[in-house]
Amino acid sequence: MTTEVSRRSGHDGHDGHDAGTERPGDAPRRIEDLPSPETKRWVIRRKAEVVAGVRSGLITLEEACRRYKLSIEEFLSWQRMIDNHGMRGLRVTRLQDYRAQRQGAPGEPPA
Repeated sequence: MTTEVSRRSGHDGHDGHDAGTERPGDAPRRIEDLPSPETKRWVIRRKAEVVAGVRSGLITLEEACRRYKLSIEEFLSWQRMIDNHGMRGLRVTRLQDYRAQRQGAPGEPPA
């Protein structure tokens, strides 16, 4: 199964960053520059490096999911969070806030 991966360089549609949002340097250039396949603690930077590696074509989505034991849905959620909220969207503690915003107020249909 091939899944479309967004190759957007940024998440805001402008110059690839937004004010106050931490962002990684250049995309990893070699497989060795990616996080270790043994990674257990997924900090923001490591998630962003994997997304950047897939977007740059260094590693395919399927290879990244196999290497890091991720579901395609989990990887795509990282990508979506970067696109919608910048790197700060990758903070686990913020996910519930963003999900709540997407759902809208009680009794309203999801956005």
